[in-house]
Amino acid sequence: MNLFEQLLEFDKNLLLCLNSYHSPLWDNFFWIITTTAVWLPLYFTLAYIFIKNYSFRGVWFVVFIAILIVLCDQISSSIFKVFFERLRPSREPFLRDIVHIVGNKRGGMYSFVSSHATNSFGLAMFLSLIFRNRWFNVVIFFWATLFSYSRIYLGLHYPGDILGGAILGISIAGMVYALYINLLPRFVFISHHNRRTLKKGLAQSISVSSINLLSYAVVITFVLVFISAKVIL
Repeated sequence: MNLFEQLLEFDKNLLLCLNSYHSPLWDNFFWIITTTAVWLPLYFTLAYIFIKNYSFRGVWFVVFIAILIVLCDQISSSIFKVFFERLRPSREPFLRDIVHIVGNKRGGMYSFVSSHATNSFGLAMFLSLIFRNRWFNVVIFFWATLFSYSRIYLGLHYPGDILGGAILGISIAGMVYALYINLLPRFVFISHHNRRTLKKGLAQSISVSSINLLSYAVVITFVLVFISAKVIL
């Protein structure tokens, strides 16, 4: 068995180990948090903060985030998955009847890389570069990690898919941030002082309360999802 085969075997065994820890409560919890609609309040809060603090210029922040999400989603789904053609655990003949599946949802055919991981880590990385706030960074990367782990719990992705998606998302976020830093001043008038602020992050120009509002939106959403998961048991 060569090194690549050993890595694949380790990835499969790690999946079976992590996926084996489940309960009705966590079935409900991870089923709910993996849905996009649950996080719409977070996205709307983010857009509101940008536009409230920067009026028209705030729209550009939203545009760059939209570009980031489109790139993460399309590169992970239309390029990586099509190129590698790695079957999902829920579709793999030797695993499909072993892994724990919730709601009989087996997802699409291919697994590598996880689009959920690419999108969530891409957004987390981009926002961490934008805000440069330690507390917010902890919260947003915790969100990305738990959101991505839900795909392992639901039996839809291998840990390697999550790791690959996280690396891809962070890389794409770095490139989009570089475009943001270099292109935004060309399209929007920004003073010399604000150019320095742009590179240092927005933590100095957006109130701490606004950044904390985003953190609270994430934490409150997790709490509400947990309560909902417990109620519907």
